[in-house]
Amino acid sequence: MSELLPTTARALEVDLAAVQSRGRIPSVVAAVVRDGELVWTGTRGRAVRRGDTERPDADTQYKIGSVTKTMTAALVMLALERGEADLDDPVGRFVPEGPFPDASLRSLLAHTAGLSAEPVGSWWERSPGPDAAGLADAHDGAQRVLEPGAMFHYSNLGYGVLGRVVEVVTGQAWREALQEQLLDPLGMTRTTYQDSPPCAEGFSVHHLTGELTLEPLPDTGAMAPAGQLWSTVADQARWLTALVEPDRSVLSEGTLRAMRTPQGGVPDSDGAGSTYGLGLQVLAGRGRTLIGHGGSMPGFICGAWVDPASRVGAVVLTNGGYGLDELTTRTVHAVLDAEPPLATEWRPAVDVPADLRDLVGLWYWGQAPSLLRVEGDGFVLTPVDAPGRTLRFARVEGDTFVGTRGYLEAETLRVVRRQDAEVSHLECATFVYTRTPYDPAAPIPGGVPAG
Repeated sequence: MSELLPTTARALEVDLAAVQSRGRIPSVVAAVVRDGELVWTGTRGRAVRRGDTERPDADTQYKIGSVTKTMTAALVMLALERGEADLDDPVGRFVPEGPFPDASLRSLLAHTAGLSAEPVGSWWERSPGPDAAGLADAHDGAQRVLEPGAMFHYSNLGYGVLGRVVEVVTGQAWREALQEQLLDPLGMTRTTYQDSPPCAEGFSVHHLTGELTLEPLPDTGAMAPAGQLWSTVADQARWLTALVEPDRSVLSEGTLRAMRTPQGGVPDSDGAGSTYGLGLQVLAGRGRTLIGHGGSMPGFICGAWVDPASRVGAVVLTNGGYGLDELTTRTVHAVLDAEPPLATEWRPAVDVPADLRDLVGLWYWGQAPSLLRVEGDGFVLTPVDAPGRTLRFARVEGDTFVGTRGYLEAETLRVVRRQDAEVSHLECATFVYTRTPYDPAAPIPGGVPAG
C-alpha cells in the first residue's frame, strides 16, 4: 500500500498544526488508515508528559474515552452471533437487579432507552467507579428522563449496564472478555484497561495563562465499558478496519452492517446528518457516510472515523480537554477528495446459470420498465428511462431471492414459472413484475386496466 501523495500529506499537516495551535492542545498524534494499513501519521506538540520534549508517535497511548463504547457494543453483538442473546432481550433476562431491567439491549446500544446521560453520583469520569452491585444500588428506583424510544439521548450509564450484561453472558469480567474476544484476535496489543508506557498524561489548559493541570485518571469500575480504555493510533486503525472489512474482523458482515444501520437520530438542527447505530455514530455528508465515534475523558479528547465504502479512516488522539474541532472527519474527507479510490475492476461473467439467463432483460412494474442484469449469483433491477429505485437481489436457493439493497431489502422475491417451466413473472412484497405492461396472464394486483 502506497503512502499518501506529498500534496495530500502536506494539507493534512497544515490542518493538524492549525488545530493544535488554535486549540492549545498539549500533544496530538493523527493517522490515516487505508485498506488496513497506516499510510500517514502526523504529530504536533511536545507536552506528552510533564517535562517531556519529544513528540508522540503511533505507539504512544492516549485515553480514548467513549470510543470504548464501540468495543463494548461489539462484545454484545458477538453474543448475538453466538445465539446467547437477542437485541430485543431486556436487561433483566441477564441482570434481574438491573439497573433498568426492562430496557432492551437494542435501546441501550442505540441510546434510545431514555436513560439519564450520566450515572447517579459524583462525576464518574473523575471518580473511582463502583462495582456492578454499587451501580445497581445507586439506581434503585431511578427514573428515566425520557420515554423509551422517544428520541436519541446519549447515555454513558447505558453502556455501564451493557458491560454488566456482557459479564453475565460470557461468565468473564468485561475486561477479560474484551481481551479474549476482541483485542487478542485483532492483534491490538497496545489497547489496555490502564495506561502502558509510552503513554500520555491527561491535561487541562488554563484558559488565560496556558499552564497545564494534570487530570486524575481513576479506575471507573462498573462504568469502564463506557470509557476506560487506552489505545494508540496504530491499534485504532486496526479497529476501524475491523469495523468495515469482515475478512479482518471478528464480526460477520451482517453484524457490521447492523451496527452501522441508524437506529436513532439527533433532532436538533446542529445534529443534521448525525445518527446512531448499534454502538456506532453514523455521519452522513459530502456524499459519504462515515462511521465511528468520538471520545473524551478529563485531559483527553479523540476521534476515530472510517468510510465503509472506501475503507479510508482517520484517528486523532490528544491529551487536551478540548479544541479538536472536526479534525478527524475532515481528515477522512480530505484524503478521499484528493485521492479518490479506484472503481472496482470489472471482470467478465463466467458460467452464468441458465435460470439466471432466463431472467435478464426488461421487466415492468405496471407501466414502468426496469432492466434486469445478472450480478454474481443474483441480479440488479434498474429503472430504464426515469428516476426510480435500483434494487439488488441475491439468491437464497432455486427461484427464491432476497433483497440486499434498496426499497425491497430483506424482502423475499420469487420467480414464478408456468407449467412448462417458462418464467411467468416475479413477485416480491405485493409487487408483480411482468415481461409486458400489466400482463393479463399474471396476477396483477387490482386487475388489468381497461383500454
